[in-house]
Amino acid sequence: MTDLTSLTIAEAREKLAAKEIKALELTEAYIAAIDAYNATFNAYVAVTPEKARDMAKASDVRIAAGKAGALEGVPLGIKDLFATEGVHTQAASHILDGFKPRYESTVTQNLWNDGAVMLGKLNMDEFAMGSSNETSFYGPVINPWRANGSNQNLVPGGSSGGSAAAVAANLCAGATATDTGGSIRQPAAFTGTVGIKPTYGRCSRWGVAAFASSLDQAGPIARDVRDAAIMLKSMASVDDKDTTSVDLPVPDYEAAIGQSVKGMKIGIPKEYRVDGMPEDIEKLWAKGIAMLKDAGAEIVDISLPHTKYALPAYYIVAPAEASSNLARYDGVKYGLRVPGRDIAEMYENTRAAGFGKEVQRRIMIGTYVLSAGYYDAYYLRAQKVRTLIKRDFETVFHEGVDAILTPATPSAAFGIADEALAADPVKMYLNDIFTVTVNMAGLPGISVPAGVDASGLPLGLQLIGKPFEEETLFRTASVIEKAAGRFMPSKWW
Repeated sequence: MTDLTSLTIAEAREKLAAKEIKALELTEAYIAAIDAYNATFNAYVAVTPEKARDMAKASDVRIAAGKAGALEGVPLGIKDLFATEGVHTQAASHILDGFKPRYESTVTQNLWNDGAVMLGKLNMDEFAMGSSNETSFYGPVINPWRANGSNQNLVPGGSSGGSAAAVAANLCAGATATDTGGSIRQPAAFTGTVGIKPTYGRCSRWGVAAFASSLDQAGPIARDVRDAAIMLKSMASVDDKDTTSVDLPVPDYEAAIGQSVKGMKIGIPKEYRVDGMPEDIEKLWAKGIAMLKDAGAEIVDISLPHTKYALPAYYIVAPAEASSNLARYDGVKYGLRVPGRDIAEMYENTRAAGFGKEVQRRIMIGTYVLSAGYYDAYYLRAQKVRTLIKRDFETVFHEGVDAILTPATPSAAFGIADEALAADPVKMYLNDIFTVTVNMAGLPGISVPAGVDASGLPLGLQLIGKPFEEETLFRTASVIEKAAGRFMPSKWW
C-alpha cells in the first residue's frame, strides 16, 4: 500500500469514503512523520497530536454515519498567523509569547466545519514579513529540496515557508497560508507545490494576525492543483466579522479542473522580462507559453506599464499598514512584557525585545512614511501608483485577455543565510518582483510547478486572473500541471 502521507487530498478523500482507510489511521501516519522529521525541517512550531486524534475519531464517526464533510478526516497544517482556539498562535514572534486565543479564525473554523483535522501550527517569517522564512523567532525552515549533488540547506521561501515545506515533505496533506506580497506563491514555487492567492475579499481575514490589511489574503498550499481547489472551496466564505470579505457565492473550483482552455486569451506582459533574469526562468516561461498554445489557448503580448513602480510602492504601503497594525503589541494585555520604570519604558523594552530585526525595520519605514511632512510625498503617492497598477490590469482584461502568464519568482530557492541577501535587504525584497502587483491590484494569482532549473530545483509559473475568477486559474493551471507533471524532492532526510 502507498505510504499514507503521500496521498493527495483527493486520493485520501476517496479512500476514506470507500472505507479503505480510517481518518485516525491517516492522522497517525502524519503524526509519526512529524515526530520523525520535523526536527530536520523546523516546519511546525507547535504540534497538536491529541487534538488531531480527537478530530480524526470524530471524522470516522461522521464517515460511518454517511455525514462526511468536504474535507472529512484530512490532516492539515495551519500557518501560525491564524488564530486557533486554545492553541499556540504567535505569528512566529517573541512578542506574542505564550498567546493562546479564546477564539478561532473564520478560515480555520470553515475547515473544521468541513471535517478537516488539525496537526499543528506551521513556522513562518515573523508577522509574515520576509521572503525566506529566516525571520521567524523559531529559526529558519529548511526546504525539502536540494540541488543535484549538494547537501546545502535551502530556504523554502516566505513568509509561508513552514506551510510549503510541510506540504512538500509530506508532513501534512495541505496547509493554510497567507499572501501579502507573494507569501503563498513564492514558497510554492520554491518547493514544487501549488499555491493560490485568491482575490482580495474571497477569504475572511478575521482571526488572522494583520500585517498589511489592504493586501493580506489567505489561501492554500497543496500538492497539486486539484487539492488547492478543494481547500479553497472550504476556506472561502463571506463573513460579517470582516467588512472586506465579499458576499459572492463560492463556486465548485474542483469542477474547473480538466476543462479545455481552447480559445482562451493568455496575456504575456513584456514588463516581466527583467534585466538579468536567469536563463532557466526565461526557458520555463517559453515552455509554459508553448504548453498553453498546444492546449489551444491564444497567446497575446500585453503591456502593464506601471509594473516597474509596483515594488517600491508596495514597500511603502505594506510597512505603513504594518506600523499601524503592530502598534497593538505593547506588553499590556497579552504576550511578552519586559518591565520598565514607567509605562512608556515598558512599551519600549517590550517592543525592543519582542520584535525581530526585520519587523523593526518595517515598522520604522512605515512610521517614517506616515509621519507629518512625508505622508504626501510617500504614502499618498504610493496609493496613487497602486491605482494605476490596478488600471493596467483592468485595461488588459477589458481587451479580452482571460489570464496572464508570468514567472512566479526571479530564481529557484537560494541558500539559508545567503550573505549577499543578509547584507542588503533590498536584494531580498526583489524576490517579490513578480508577485506584488497581484496584491496591489487585489487580483487572484496561482503558482504552479512547471519545471526544474539546471541544478534540479523546482520552478513555478504564475497565472494572474480577473477578480473572483479563480476557476479560470484552476482550469489553466491544471493544463500546465498535466503537461509538466508533478515535482517531488528526492528523499534525503
